[in-house]
Amino acid sequence: MKRSPETEKYWQDFIRSLADKESVPSSYAVYYFGNRKQLADELAELVRTGIKTATSTLFWEFEHDCEPMPRVGDFTVVTNWEGEPRCIIEIMEVEMKKFSETDEQFAYDYGEGERTLAWWKEDMSQYYTKLCEKIGKTFSENITLVCERFRVLYAA
Repeated sequence: MKRSPETEKYWQDFIRSLADKESVPSSYAVYYFGNRKQLADELAELVRTGIKTATSTLFWEFEHDCEPMPRVGDFTVVTNWEGEPRCIIEIMEVEMKKFSETDEQFAYDYGEGERTLAWWKEDMSQYYTKLCEKIGKTFSENITLVCERFRVLYAA
């Protein structure tokens, strides 16, 4: 998603709220979670309130979409579907894992559904199966995910 005057203002408000403005990079991404309006709006709220503190992305998506891999210390303005800023997060951890290596804690931190590993595996296997088909790949328990953990820095 591209920056907008609204996301830039939100970022500048965040910078003004900090005591130590020297340590914040000028670079940030703009992103919404989910692939449809209702989900994106719900997930933005889960992130904003600190319930959702983890996410995963199919490794192949970065190549397919020509997007850079996330890095620890990256900042993101999280928006709803319409691009309205909801909060700013910082990536705290990035780990490559096989789908089958996902654990209970990651499923809980994902913050969605029942917050159990069984729910996560069922829901995400359906999601990643469709996504793999869309980009010409085949889903298996051995697909590689880019798993991120993040924290909310600003939620005005």
